[in-house]
Amino acid sequence: MIRLHTPSALLPALLVPLVAASVAAMQDGSAPRYPDAPEGAPPPVAAEGSSAASEDEMTRYTERITEADVEFALLPIRGGTFVMGSPDGEKDRNSDEGPQREVQVSPFWMGVHEVRWDEYRVFMDRLDIQLRASETVDAAPQAPWADAVSRPTPPYVPMDFGMGVEGYPAVCMTQFAAKQYTKWLSMKTGRFYRLPTEAEWEYACRAGTTTAYSWGDDPKDVDDYAVYFDNGDDQYAKVGTKKPNPWGLFDMHGNVAEWTLDAHGKSYAPATDGALVDPLVWPKRLYPRVVRGGSWDDDIEDLRSGARKASRKGWKVQDPQLPKSIWYHTDAPFVGFRVVRPLVEPSDAEKAKYWDADLEEVLEIQDKQRRGER
Repeated sequence: MIRLHTPSALLPALLVPLVAASVAAMQDGSAPRYPDAPEGAPPPVAAEGSSAASEDEMTRYTERITEADVEFALLPIRGGTFVMGSPDGEKDRNSDEGPQREVQVSPFWMGVHEVRWDEYRVFMDRLDIQLRASETVDAAPQAPWADAVSRPTPPYVPMDFGMGVEGYPAVCMTQFAAKQYTKWLSMKTGRFYRLPTEAEWEYACRAGTTTAYSWGDDPKDVDDYAVYFDNGDDQYAKVGTKKPNPWGLFDMHGNVAEWTLDAHGKSYAPATDGALVDPLVWPKRLYPRVVRGGSWDDDIEDLRSGARKASRKGWKVQDPQLPKSIWYHTDAPFVGFRVVRPLVEPSDAEKAKYWDADLEEVLEIQDKQRRGER
């Protein structure tokens, strides 16, 4: 169903004064320039329960973003094998949800909630740097690494579109912006974070179930578990207001759809030699990429565990910039994300692939912005 998003409808009236202010800021040279990161890796921030030598030692822990007094929780997700995709007979199934395939997933931690504005605004609005500049807080040991990570340009309008900030999920970011946040968060904490793969996301959402939703096949219980079109009052809700799935993860169905790392395809490639191990389809084009879970603006069938949504150009049609922003989807106030941390940390080269721009056109704009240019 095509929606007329109330937040996006506000854009024309809001853009005029803010566009002029943002353009002026870019032209007068006040756009930030970034330092080089120090050699090596930032020291880890102390977080009880965050260290594990094996899957059996993994526990829930709370991560803290230094210099901002913001915390969020992560749950251990044990590795295992599951059937990815929807069965042919599932009601409202789409063709891109199959063919079903057996997938093996390695253990990881996952955010209990979607990333909130509480965390994301520290990154997006440089709140940590502002607090240091005002001498409100002292610089953390990790600051030189975090300050070297590219951050979003100033938004033309408030990206929450009046739906709420404190305790609410962050929205409207591109996949690249979400990836850069995970890089910044990794530098800020000294622990490796990234977006989930599509397989990891569905594995965690299903939480051992094989039904259409993690609570069963009957959609009648949706109001207990999800914020969606019929009960969302035309906006997202604070994270964690509904019941969690069987593994304790909140809002895997509804509230905001969530970015994964994968490119979207019209179907899945079936496994040929038993279970696929940690599959990931690396994008080669800007569109389409996969978001999962459905949102406050979706109908109930789009909240199913196997349902997929493909990103598209229309998500930033009202963005006034040319070229279009690499940071914001002005017409997607229904898209957010959550973070994962694999038990086994990848190599530095692999980390860069998870974090950085994967298209030359995005990298060129990023490099210009790092030099203080538009």
